[in-house]
Amino acid sequence: MKANRNVIIRAVLAALYFIIGAAIGIYGEFVPIDSYWSGLGAALVVVGALQMIRIIRYNTSDKYKEKTDTAINDERNRFIRNKAWAWTGYLFIFAAAIATIVFKLLEQETLMFAASGSVCIILVLYWISYFIFRKKY
Repeated sequence: MKANRNVIIRAVLAALYFIIGAAIGIYGEFVPIDSYWSGLGAALVVVGALQMIRIIRYNTSDKYKEKTDTAINDERNRFIRNKAWAWTGYLFIFAAAIATIVFKLLEQETLMFAASGSVCIILVLYWISYFIFRKKY
């Protein structure tokens, strides 16, 4: 029952992506605004359609369903995903810190503040998460 509920929730979300994307895309085409909105609408339509294709494939192919369930629930894959997120965080912090210095040298104050602000936000989120997980585990 839980698996069916998850599939239904994913299908509803995919349909919402598609509908919202179509609405934004149509709105962006008929109202004189920048092309960002029509592009965002098109991207959401594609994401919604691809998600629906995945859901249909998941429900019709037992082999694909088993492969997907294994990929999601396998301990090794969970470990790899956690490691990948950790390394992504490290690399982002270093890249944004270096970008802060470079933007300061180039006298690009707005970009420098954006890069340094993102480093601060990531570090504050890390600090909060650390204390939450320290109490939990």
